[in-house]
Amino acid sequence: MKKMKVLTILLAGMMLSLSACGGKEASPSTSPSENATSPSASTAPAATPTPEEVPDLGGRVIKVSAWWDLKPAGNTAGEKARLEKIAEVEKKYNVKFEFVNVPFEEYMNKFTTTVLAGEPFADIVQMEYKSALPAILKGQLLPVSEYTTPENNINKEHNLLEKLPAIAGGEYAFDNPVVLGLGMHYNRDVFKKLGLPDLQELYNKGEWNWDKFLEIAKQATKDTDNDGKTDVWGFSGWSLDIVRHLTVSNGGVTVDATNKKEGLSDPKTIEATEFVNKMYNVDKVVKVKTGNKMDWNESNTFKDGDVAMFTAAEWMLPDTKFDFGVVPMPQGPNGNKEATYANTAQSGKFIPKGVKDPKLVYQIFEETFDIPPTEEYAGQDYLESLYKHQEDIDMVRQHIARTGVTTLDDAYPDYPTYAFVEDVLVKNTSVTAAAEKYKQQAQAAIEKLGQ
Repeated sequence: MKKMKVLTILLAGMMLSLSACGGKEASPSTSPSENATSPSASTAPAATPTPEEVPDLGGRVIKVSAWWDLKPAGNTAGEKARLEKIAEVEKKYNVKFEFVNVPFEEYMNKFTTTVLAGEPFADIVQMEYKSALPAILKGQLLPVSEYTTPENNINKEHNLLEKLPAIAGGEYAFDNPVVLGLGMHYNRDVFKKLGLPDLQELYNKGEWNWDKFLEIAKQATKDTDNDGKTDVWGFSGWSLDIVRHLTVSNGGVTVDATNKKEGLSDPKTIEATEFVNKMYNVDKVVKVKTGNKMDWNESNTFKDGDVAMFTAAEWMLPDTKFDFGVVPMPQGPNGNKEATYANTAQSGKFIPKGVKDPKLVYQIFEETFDIPPTEEYAGQDYLESLYKHQEDIDMVRQHIARTGVTTLDDAYPDYPTYAFVEDVLVKNTSVTAAAEKYKQQAQAAIEKLGQ
């Protein structure tokens, strides 16, 4: 329609020009035939656009793997649009996408075995950074630069795929933009019952720090029915990650993978660990349901509904039975709002070494995301499925998302963070003595992986 309007305007202009010249004779030095052959004449045929050359992959199956089903479920407008786009791309290139779901405990063994055999079990693999680091150092994953060009959408702004933070000194991972992050959640029902100050109000006033956190945890830990037993607790969570999170919120990190340096003996880590020890063993504000302070299952203790504050990954939240809110982790004495929690579960999509035609595989996969936006911001549907209050969504988007520091203790075999925390919380070793005991083992673990 736009082309017809342009043509109409051009014709109208030509008619007006002829009309203006109608009473004059042609110049003797200019003939109609000369005008017709003038280089500036507009009668030359328009160039025919070259059709896009689309390779036919002969029915190739492109496998995309994770430890859950990555195929869009079709429950939202965005998922439906992507399913339609996948079908369109499959027809365009004569390919078929297969979404491979491998149990988490089997995942890395399958990856390693098939890559070493030269036949990766999938063309695109979801992988946690702590598993990807050893694979990168062994040359088993391709850098993004090997399968993208400046023309790929991933190298532009505001797209449904983006490069993720660097690992092992380079860019290897990509994924959908995320707006999530781990924060300090709190049970609004408990807070109202006990008359505790709302954490978001404290945060907005600049008062949300370690001291305030511990003060509220102590106020919440009480025997409300006077039976001589504590029935409401200030906090619950997995102690190992509490130490990691508070270390980051204090400006440190338990392992510095970028500079290949252990962080257990860092004064900021020591200060955070001493604070956690005070929570558990001095003020005793932490509910330990299993009786084991080191048990990962304590991550789920908050679901009992008798804990005021807790940390939890977002995938643990959907079956929560009480009203909850969220703020960033409380800020330590040396911390800042740019780094608020330890991202120990950072993951992304990678392309393994040995994948045939990785540039084409990536290009085809990227095209399945070339759909009109169906959300006001990336991840809106998922975020709104987790949080029921707009103020919580705003808190995550504006103050928590992208403030995680990738923390890779688990990437190094024998890195002793667990033993370090256990010595302090369970064996009553001083933090400084534990740090001195394990710092050499920690540094050796880093150096061993790099060999």
